[in-house]
Amino acid sequence: MAEKEQYSKEFLMKLYEDMYRIRQFELRAKECFTKGMLAGNIHLSIGQEGSMVGCAQALEEKDFITTTHRGHGHSIAKGGKTDIMMAELFGKETGYCKGKGGSMHIVDTSLGILGANGIVGAGIPIATGSALASVIKGTDEVTMCFFGDAASNQGTFHESINMAAAWHLPIVYICENNQYGVSTDIHRVINTDTISVRAKAYDIPGITIDGTNVMEVYEAAKKAVEHARSGKGPYLIEVLVYRWEGHYCGDPANYRPKEYLVEAQEKDPIVFIRNYMINKGIATEEEVDKVKSLVDKEIEEAVEFADKSAYPDPKEALTDVYSMDNERSVLR
Repeated sequence: MAEKEQYSKEFLMKLYEDMYRIRQFELRAKECFTKGMLAGNIHLSIGQEGSMVGCAQALEEKDFITTTHRGHGHSIAKGGKTDIMMAELFGKETGYCKGKGGSMHIVDTSLGILGANGIVGAGIPIATGSALASVIKGTDEVTMCFFGDAASNQGTFHESINMAAAWHLPIVYICENNQYGVSTDIHRVINTDTISVRAKAYDIPGITIDGTNVMEVYEAAKKAVEHARSGKGPYLIEVLVYRWEGHYCGDPANYRPKEYLVEAQEKDPIVFIRNYMINKGIATEEEVDKVKSLVDKEIEEAVEFADKSAYPDPKEALTDVYSMDNERSVLR
């Protein structure tokens, strides 16, 4: 476990604040979805906050990320604004994609957020292309690619990592293994104890770490990012996490044993970092609670902003989708 002297109080409080922000954003999103206030479905990452924040903190502002259908937390950890994100979930014109993308398509290229993706494994080649672009341009950005355990069985995973390894691309692949691909236990469909061992096939570093300890995640991600930025090529990190909710909001997750959720909640990554700071004398309960209050207010205002925002004008349905060329609709 990391010791007090390794990290500043400011840094640890930042980790806690971002993790708590993600948790509250998703809890309110879940509530709004249940009330029928959101457009489309949502996939929650409650319980996985340690992985998202620990990894994102290892990046610089100029770096890029790609994420998945379970990507609210990654976007927030990279600097996404909760009010604009919430508006997108509500399908409002003030959202990141003007209300046309919804939960699974949050994007803000100015923050290095290259987009979430509703197709399993589809973000992996996009991230690899981003890393290739940095090499072609001669810049030193690193791209971090988030995906789930089930995506590691897709051809995009193997083809992309093979290319990145052969060309020494500056990319860090983050496999967030919550043990289930929708309703399938991942160990029913792979023949290895870990997913990170697959890195050996491409002669790149691969490790498996505990995603409930945000400091362990940060240290591993920092090492991987430095490796990639220095020109040594890709790095694969398997982060073991727990998905508290079902695959989608409303999924009862009856396919999981009861012990899974009990263990998950006992290893709550937010409780871990809170207790660490208080027990080590780094922060007081009052200081931590103040952060909670500020974030609670922020999320409440985000919901209010989203709820009061207007829906897109129906005339905008084809804007950003088609271009007109010689009186024909041509897909961009």
